[in-house]
Amino acid sequence: MLTIGLDIGSITTKIAVMDGNDLLDTTVSFTGYNAESAWRKILKDTLDRLQLKESVVDRIIATGYGRNGVGIADKTVTEIKCHAVGARFYMSNVRSVIDIGGQDSKFMRIDADGNVADFVMNDKCAAGTGRFLEVMARALEVELADFGKLSLNARKSSAISSMCTVFAESEVISLISKGEPRENIIAGIHESIVNRLVSMISRSKIEEPVVLTGGVAQNIGIQTALEKKLKIKIRVPETAQVNGAIGAAILARNI
Repeated sequence: MLTIGLDIGSITTKIAVMDGNDLLDTTVSFTGYNAESAWRKILKDTLDRLQLKESVVDRIIATGYGRNGVGIADKTVTEIKCHAVGARFYMSNVRSVIDIGGQDSKFMRIDADGNVADFVMNDKCAAGTGRFLEVMARALEVELADFGKLSLNARKSSAISSMCTVFAESEVISLISKGEPRENIIAGIHESIVNRLVSMISRSKIEEPVVLTGGVAQNIGIQTALEKKLKIKIRVPETAQVNGAIGAAILARNI
């Protein structure tokens, strides 16, 4: 059975193509202003690359903030469910999932049967998300992809006290003017994000094994800071950014 998962996020759109239990392809592209145009393009480009016609696709499930705009989908499913299923594809015994997306962050506790036993999320503020990191990267004139490695070279973490994106940016600019090393500032940014995440997670109960997903999961600095703060080992799948799309493609087999 050929299934497709489409995850239409605020910043990026992701697609996963599965043939039964086998993951055939994953792709990420920017969502941009027109979410419908984004998912239609990524779907067409992916099928063309795989030399497949849309008619051979058995089922499509859409997830993410733009899921209700995917008219071609057989069903829409929440990100919470899709991320839990996607994480189990990577690690069958996962018990906790931390997902850091473009505009929100989520924590899911998974029971022994793979069901979501509990979840909490932060969707009221951009602080602690990919968007927050993008703003900080612009202020520091550093490529976002370099944030993780740079933070690991920090001698200390600069204090970033504000959790508001606008005020935190002002703090960063002030630190720059004082000559604070970039790596120290980045480490401080990561620490402020992790503190917010841990506060969110504390509303539930974290259990190991733990999987980190979402685009921000690719930031080794965030992973390292989370492990230090929580005092646990955190796994990051190679497919962390497309985890929700993978979960959607798996769920499409059972509808």
